Amino acid sequence: MSLTGKHILSSDIFDRDELERLFELADVLVPVARGAQVTRVLEGAVMASLFFEASTRTRLSCETAFLRLGGAVTSTTGAEVTSISKGESLADTARVVSGYCDLVVMRHPEVSSMNEFAAATNVPLINAGNGAGEHPTQALLDLFTLHREFGRLGKSMDGRRIALVGDLKHGRTVHSLIKLLSQFEDLTISCVSPTELRMPSELLELVASRGHRVEESTQPSSGLKDADVVYATRLQTERFKDKPLPYSDEFRIDRALVDRVCLDDTVIMHPLPRDSRPGANDLSTDLNQDPRLAIFRQTDAGIPMRMALFASVLGVDRQVRTAMRPSTWYRPEYTGPDDAPFYRD
Repeated sequence: MSLTGKHILSSDIFDRDELERLFELADVLVPVARGAQVTRVLEGAVMASLFFEASTRTRLSCETAFLRLGGAVTSTTGAEVTSISKGESLADTARVVSGYCDLVVMRHPEVSSMNEFAAATNVPLINAGNGAGEHPTQALLDLFTLHREFGRLGKSMDGRRIALVGDLKHGRTVHSLIKLLSQFEDLTISCVSPTELRMPSELLELVASRGHRVEESTQPSSGLKDADVVYATRLQTERFKDKPLPYSDEFRIDRALVDRVCLDDTVIMHPLPRDSRPGANDLSTDLNQDPRLAIFRQTDAGIPMRMALFASVLGVDRQVRTAMRPSTWYRPEYTGPDDAPFYRD
């Protein structure tokens, strides 16, 4: 299957062969993402970056990925600074913007927004988050992170135990990720959340229909036990119309819990942002120097993975390998002081 010219609205579009092809291309593009190599395969192309909802990582990494490929970016952030605030429809916005660019990356608070926009545009649309719906590019970089982490550990994706923890009802990242995980074999998916925030039943049924084991728990101490991967998510307070449900202290994923129930080589992930305030019931900062914590390796993976996706959607993926050359500028060290020693090599 070719992704050229396709909208990327949901993780449903990817099969395992396509995932592995994207991972292979993203691996090739890691030196470009880090500034060691240069490619101009998208020189002259323009991406429109439309973020009608707050974003740091997704917006900046999508824009950086397109720029690293040699393209240009035009952007707007917040509905209040666009003509939508004057009553313009999303369909009219889509038709207008498609005349200005070759590809659109959009985030919007409404689940229905992507289909509405896609129906009115004639350029590929990449879903960068549609309310509590999906976030397919985040799921791709999450899986690419696991591809690299398991490669380092000598593990296969197949046969793993993966714990998804937190607000699984409103967390669009886990909605997209669980679909991609279901493309692999013989997984145990442990969904750990308060009862009111459980994973949507249709997603659990999809995973089970593909032969995987599904477990549900309200207790992280049992749901995380012996997991190869712990994927924590925050309480999606912006999705609650009423006062958010309180998280108990059990949902604080800290060093003590991880040491007690997880493996020595468990990969600990989070799509970010996490609540880093003292006492927050999220992924604790006391794990920052633990080499199992992969959250910043995860964010770094966003650039090469999104580069691979953009190159594929715009049909230049086969040109990348022959269109790379060394960079000539000074490059600072890309790792931070808390990064694991193996990641600095």
